[in-house]
Amino acid sequence: MEANDLTKNGANKTLFGTVCGIAAAVCYGTNPFGALNLYAEGMSTNCVLFYRFGLAWLIMSVYMLFRKESLKVSWREFRVVSTLGLLFIFSSLTLYLSFHLMPAGVASTILFTYPIMTVAIMWLVYRERVSWLTLISIVLASVGVVLLYWTGNGQTLDIGGVVLVLISALTYAIYIVVVGKAKLTCSSFKINWYVLLWCAIGMLFYTAIGNLVEPHSMSLTLPQTGRAWFFVVWLALVPGIAALVLMVYSSQYVGATATAILGALEPLTAVVIGIFVFNETFSARLAVGIALIFAAVFFVALSKNRNQAT
Repeated sequence: MEANDLTKNGANKTLFGTVCGIAAAVCYGTNPFGALNLYAEGMSTNCVLFYRFGLAWLIMSVYMLFRKESLKVSWREFRVVSTLGLLFIFSSLTLYLSFHLMPAGVASTILFTYPIMTVAIMWLVYRERVSWLTLISIVLASVGVVLLYWTGNGQTLDIGGVVLVLISALTYAIYIVVVGKAKLTCSSFKINWYVLLWCAIGMLFYTAIGNLVEPHSMSLTLPQTGRAWFFVVWLALVPGIAALVLMVYSSQYVGATATAILGALEPLTAVVIGIFVFNETFSARLAVGIALIFAAVFFVALSKNRNQAT
């Protein structure tokens, strides 16, 4: 069933977009789960990202053939999807590189500056009015994310890692805004077929340039174990295809600002994985952080419903 069949009225449209935003955030929040395990398997950043994007593109290509969907786009749409591809490759590459310089949880916390950046872009460029409910949502989500990872041990952060995450946050914020404002008529699957293609090509260029600067410093080797292949497939399917497709629907149906705030569920997903997969401790601080994030999601939904009612 197509998304349009689910959104015949305003209430369904808001609900569908909100659910897609939540699901996209949860899927994207599994990035550290896949990346850190592949790093432990000895794979480099360029190798991890190339296989993530390349395999995702191949899977998407098979799906597009199954749907018998044309890949034809207008020149305007091609420019937009090409821009989206470049933005996403920058966002993913800088985030994955930051994992080498700081804990993934800290990187996820800093990455969550992107909702604030998204709101700023929407206000400065598009003059979008920022409601009190939106501001409350941002504050609750930001405090909640900080509580998820704050330890109070005074550990000094690597400045290079911080810069990389901030670049990742900015390019991701611009990506969400472009998706929401471009008014593309092609399907989410077609949009992301091109995005993933550009990302895979971008990683090939990144690898080639790295080898030119320092010969044989980068290589694209196949995963060596079944465990490595599992995490490569995970990255391709979950934070690759699923997150991208769902995020497009969310941005189109509830807007860039709401989609960005719903992204608070990304770091929350990482914390839940840490608790249930890696046996990390669940504390009162985590409970408060989780409660604040869910409150932020509630206010986002309330804000969209009020806007729909007016």
